[in-house]
Amino acid sequence: MQAPAVTVEVHLANGLPSFTIVGLPETEVKESKDRVRAALQNARFEFPSRRITVNLAPADLPKESGRFDLPIALGILAASGQMPSGQLDQYEFAGELSLSGELRPIRGALAMTFAMTADSGERRAFILPRGNADEAALVGDARIFPADCLLQVCAHFSSPQQETRLLRHSAEPQRRPPPYSDFSDVKGQVQAKRALEVAAAGNHSVLLVGPPGTGKSMLAARFPGILPPMSDREALESAAVQSLTSGFSGARWKVRPYRAPHHTASGVALVGGGSPPRPGEISLAHRGVLFLDELPEFDRRVLEVLREPLESGHITISRAARQADFPAQFQLLAAMNPCPCGYLGHAAKPCRCTPDNILRYQNKISGPLLDRIDMQIEVAAVPHDQLLKQADGESSTAIAARVAQVHGLQMVRQGKQNNGLSANEIDRFCKPDAAGEKLLSGAMAHLHWSARAYHRVLKVARTIADLAAADIIGAAHVAEAIQYRRALQDK
Repeated sequence: MQAPAVTVEVHLANGLPSFTIVGLPETEVKESKDRVRAALQNARFEFPSRRITVNLAPADLPKESGRFDLPIALGILAASGQMPSGQLDQYEFAGELSLSGELRPIRGALAMTFAMTADSGERRAFILPRGNADEAALVGDARIFPADCLLQVCAHFSSPQQETRLLRHSAEPQRRPPPYSDFSDVKGQVQAKRALEVAAAGNHSVLLVGPPGTGKSMLAARFPGILPPMSDREALESAAVQSLTSGFSGARWKVRPYRAPHHTASGVALVGGGSPPRPGEISLAHRGVLFLDELPEFDRRVLEVLREPLESGHITISRAARQADFPAQFQLLAAMNPCPCGYLGHAAKPCRCTPDNILRYQNKISGPLLDRIDMQIEVAAVPHDQLLKQADGESSTAIAARVAQVHGLQMVRQGKQNNGLSANEIDRFCKPDAAGEKLLSGAMAHLHWSARAYHRVLKVARTIADLAAADIIGAAHVAEAIQYRRALQDK
């Protein structure tokens, strides 16, 4: 994500012909020697029969991937006098070479462009493979010059004719409607829809608890469709993280990411890791939604790794060789059954679980993690007469309009959504009236809340008041927020 600049230095000396790359190159970089040699020869350039030394500075930074093929080839051509080198320092280069000299797309082009443009330097012109042009052009301050092969890049610097120079890429992303289903498809569940509207307006985390078949996963799949629109900065951050893995498509520009890993996922898959470190699901869900279905089925040690990112909004992966920081400002949405058989509290089907089994099942989710989830919603079974009726609920468009209005109000008032308020900002913006304060104090004493839980209830109450266009948090807003914070054992 930081994408530090790497300078490629090439030195030609007399002696027995050799090709050496120094500067902590990984295996992919070491193999570039053969790709560069074949690409130069097939492009009808002369490969120098001299002692070639390529240095990738800084020397203590590990280098990986095939992105260094193009700058290494250009360095050899400039050092051997086969192309001019006067303008090379005005551009940034990245690209993998095929044996025929064609340029292949690389991973992380958007992250590289975003990080280099955000730097104070003036080198904001990039020569990249054509397959990376669309995603890199999303960075507005960057000047992208796509190329198909090594010969086109060399002609850009060697030929004075304008028609042989590379053209700047300025294509707009082809935006498509988000692939989210509509909330109007969900029959009943008025309380759950209201709770998700509050969560979307204030960026609060949610745990949906209910019997199987009540629509928990259906509600979660429609939740990203009511989130406030992404700003350009948020869209760039999210796209940059996604470009580090499988690449980013312009069709997903300003579409909230929605990640739903299976409950067999490991801790490394969830938070990131590997060598070199790669972002995990929580980072790929940056500025979007992370949905964990069947929450108790996840390994407890895997769930515990979510505790720090939920509070800090980023994840630091430390390994013996290196350390990496990835953003992780995701909105957690989880779902679970109330008991092993799933029918605890069901109106028609009796629960077959013993109290010990129920307690053991619910205790798979630790208290510290549960304390960090803002809202715990009970999703009850829908009566049969409502299932037979046609769905006539409110559409996602109408809900999203109210959420966007509240989001704009919060940005004007405090510059962030309510879930991101600090302790001092809570005292400033989330102070309830006398009746609300009395109700909240009684609930805290009766339910034995922690200070974290107390602050989270206040932030949820602030969001409810914002939806009601109220300047002061009243007792009704506090009461609704308290209802959204129910312990599992109290069901």
